[in-house]
Amino acid sequence: MKINLVMIVKNEERSLRKCLQAAKPLVDQIIIVDTGSSDKTVDIAEDMGAVIRKFPWGNDFAAARNFALSQSDADWNLVLDADEYIRPGSSRGRLEQVLSSRKGKWLGGITLYDSYPDEGGISVSTSVLPRLLPKGVCYEGRIHEQPAGNAPCYPIPLQADHDGYLVADKGERNLPYLEQAVAEHPKDGYYQFQLASTLRNLKRLEESLPHFREFYQMTGKREAYRPRGLVLYLYTLLDLGTDLHLDEASEIVKQEENGLGNWSDFSFVCGLFYMKRVLSDVQRYIGLLPNIERCYLRCLKSGERPELGGVVGTGSFKAAYNLGAWYEVSGQNELAVKYYKQAAKEGYGLAMERLKEINN
Repeated sequence: MKINLVMIVKNEERSLRKCLQAAKPLVDQIIIVDTGSSDKTVDIAEDMGAVIRKFPWGNDFAAARNFALSQSDADWNLVLDADEYIRPGSSRGRLEQVLSSRKGKWLGGITLYDSYPDEGGISVSTSVLPRLLPKGVCYEGRIHEQPAGNAPCYPIPLQADHDGYLVADKGERNLPYLEQAVAEHPKDGYYQFQLASTLRNLKRLEESLPHFREFYQMTGKREAYRPRGLVLYLYTLLDLGTDLHLDEASEIVKQEENGLGNWSDFSFVCGLFYMKRVLSDVQRYIGLLPNIERCYLRCLKSGERPELGGVVGTGSFKAAYNLGAWYEVSGQNELAVKYYKQAAKEGYGLAMERLKEINN
């Protein structure tokens, strides 16, 4: 069985060596397609023993990926970006065993851990993405390209860390591509989701809402990206925070809670929704108070499930901290300390700070 690493790159001298060093033990050959680097990217790739090819950039990620795949003769192709690093402990033998265990055409999903800045410092989210592709599979999509066809994706024993969001915001770069993709495919829920998400990340919340609404109407419940899109949709409504936005969020929560209630990311944003709803009009919404506790307890019961995707901590320390805060403001100090300690035990700085203030 032959496995190749296949990448497209441009000006990736910061991270490329680290990426290739981590992946090299798992692959037979490294194929790098450069789309116009002006830094030391190509020199680093050559030093790491990669096969180098050139491809003129034409504003089409799928076209570049497909050219790169056409340069590989492997049975399976591992597709990474230069700011993604396979975690230690991955085994070529174990990987081959898994790849040989299934028949037919299928895609291998790696678990990606994305680090990104937020108000509390740095958070991490997970997603399972089809990145190990059998020979003959190609990409489609000008941006946020996906493997073409309907082959199923199954998790494989590969995990990778992604740090690109810590050093660059690609939203402004991606925005015109996404706007063009939506104009060309207005009924494609995936592009609506990606455009909405990008506008949200750029703090253009009002502009993102029509695309979140389109995504919600267009996307079937079996689509893998739907749950994450719903959570981002809800966060956007909560961030805007008017009564009308909270009404809209309420309808979504009612419709989706039965189906997604066992996923910690969804329960977590529901807890935030109920808290914000109560605070918007305490007298009117006082009956929703028990839902806050219920949602965060449900988060802890669901636990951390990286294979389902979502923000790390919503099934553990972040939920425990919010539960502690809820108990503190409601005068249940013993329970508050219990859950603050649970969050602090997992290294959550906000919980440690809160415990210090309580103890002083």
